[in-house]
Amino acid sequence: MAQHATRLSIAPDLRRPEYFALSDKEARIAKAALERPVPTIEQIQHVLQNMPAVTDIDLRNRAVVAFTLLTGARDGAIASLKLKHVDVVERKVVQDAREVRTKFSKTFTTWFFPVGDDVLQLVVDWVEHLVTEKLFGPVDPLFPATEVVQDQYHLFQTGGLSRAHWSNATPIRGIFKEAFTGAGLPYANPHSVRKTLAQLGERLCRTPEEFKAWSQNLGHEQVLTTFSSYGQVGADRQAELIRWVGQRQVTSRPKAELIDRMIQVLQDGKYIFE
Repeated sequence: MAQHATRLSIAPDLRRPEYFALSDKEARIAKAALERPVPTIEQIQHVLQNMPAVTDIDLRNRAVVAFTLLTGARDGAIASLKLKHVDVVERKVVQDAREVRTKFSKTFTTWFFPVGDDVLQLVVDWVEHLVTEKLFGPVDPLFPATEVVQDQYHLFQTGGLSRAHWSNATPIRGIFKEAFTGAGLPYANPHSVRKTLAQLGERLCRTPEEFKAWSQNLGHEQVLTTFSSYGQVGADRQAELIRWVGQRQVTSRPKAELIDRMIQVLQDGKYIFE
């Protein structure tokens, strides 16, 4: 009588949840963050210079881009701002959460960032245009939606500015896409401008107090938020800094003091290196 050997097969138990878990290597690959391009101040200024400025719609669109750079406000907040929230004399915008769509419904004041008098003037001219030419009042939108009308053939077309707010930030993203593409540059969304400003602050600020104020101006309660979420050093700048550090001679700061300040950064984010 033939003897048949019993063959044992070892198969994975698909009922066990860990079978579907990624390996550490696969998890690191999945979580790897690719560097997204952040527009420079010069690129945004180039975009502004190339935007048309003939119609009211043109002027509004250009002012939207300028205002985003000047204040770092999120596109949702920009879409809901009223004229009364902006003070071009004091150079500030009050993001009042009772009327402005701010993140986490937070109310705070932003003073205009130092990004150039030409950028500031575009916003000032826009506000004056609304007040003197369009006779807008304090409760009217800072950036009114486009009015849609019917022509003699009952077809819909652009009719100028309405007195209504945009219902969401989609039109603002469209303005940015058209503006950057028209200037021959890769599309940069409105939120990326906040990263532009964070990187500018890292270069301009020289004391912990200065960078704390810069961070608050972006609406961040913690400086570490600005560092970790917005202040990533680009590859080109990283290479530049590494070369510079390798060439300089550290003579003025003892090692122990440097370590102490590094610990302070990690603990509460209140300090930056000079």
